[in-house]
Amino acid sequence: MSHSEVKGPVYYQEDGFLKLNAFIKEVNPSKIFFLVDNNTHRDCLAIFLKKLESPENVEILEIEAGEINKNLETCTGLWNALSELDADRKSLMINIGGGVVTDLGGFVASTFKRGIRYINVPTSLLAMVDASVGGKTGVDLGNLKNQIGVINHAEMVIIDPAFLGTLPQTEMRSGLAEILKHALISSETYWNKVTNLSELTLDDLDEIIKESVEIKAKVVTEDPEEHGLRKTLNYGHTLGHAIESYFLTHSEKTTLLHGEAIAVGMILATYLSKELQDFPEDKLKEITVKILDIYDRVVFSEEDIQQIIDLMKYDKKNSHGNINFVLLKDIGNPVIDCKVPNQLIWNAFEYYKKA
Repeated sequence: MSHSEVKGPVYYQEDGFLKLNAFIKEVNPSKIFFLVDNNTHRDCLAIFLKKLESPENVEILEIEAGEINKNLETCTGLWNALSELDADRKSLMINIGGGVVTDLGGFVASTFKRGIRYINVPTSLLAMVDASVGGKTGVDLGNLKNQIGVINHAEMVIIDPAFLGTLPQTEMRSGLAEILKHALISSETYWNKVTNLSELTLDDLDEIIKESVEIKAKVVTEDPEEHGLRKTLNYGHTLGHAIESYFLTHSEKTTLLHGEAIAVGMILATYLSKELQDFPEDKLKEITVKILDIYDRVVFSEEDIQQIIDLMKYDKKNSHGNINFVLLKDIGNPVIDCKVPNQLIWNAFEYYKKA
């Protein structure tokens, strides 16, 4: 896949920093704004600034880390800061962080003065393989994930797995869920490769990240506006997002990381695939075992399940009041826009409890 096909090309390691410095020389932005959160300010910014050839005319904007801050209030704060710091149409924004920073930073840049250029530097595994590619930007509206946003591509995405050295294990696992999803919708070979984790070294990770990004980039290039194929990237997300939102907004619940919620969503979706698409039962068992090996089991009460089902109707993928699922006929063979009766969703949770 050549870079020219993909809007917002993706570059790796040193190549990325060379491209970035060349881009800055060529475009000559009036000012460069770095958006970081408190974690990436501490762990990543200094590493990044060392790679920059001309770090003058630079401003640093910091937000609080965490999904809970991915909202319009944070955006308003940033729009005000940009105005006060004399940002203009020729300014450049560089987002250094996980999915919250890249999603929100992309949205702030895309809407400030009707759009300034931005670059994403994802520092979490999740953002590398998911949030940074495809031009989806946005924020949450209350407990509804990514309700407000636009599709607008970064000038480039720079992926440097060196940043992963600063990530806690739980965050690595969270990112792995998106890699597992890419595998389930694309190929059994890739699924087998990414689930043999006992042998995963950082070098393997480089290769797996590249492969995962390519799977996503290929889908997004063919269907940028999500009319068909791009919907397959929502595998496990219809229920997964509802589970994540539910746990995020109920203070008595332990908040789940995105990947932890999506892991549950993928088991539920695979069970539904067996019921509605004749997905092979032995593979359902294998997927369930492999996912539960990596992620802790989440406990759901009847009331939790009811509220999660209610939340699904706000999912952006729905139309005309129907909840649309992506299901699998087999690994690597997804089917979009599947209608699922509520009773089957209850059965899927029952299956998950007993698995």
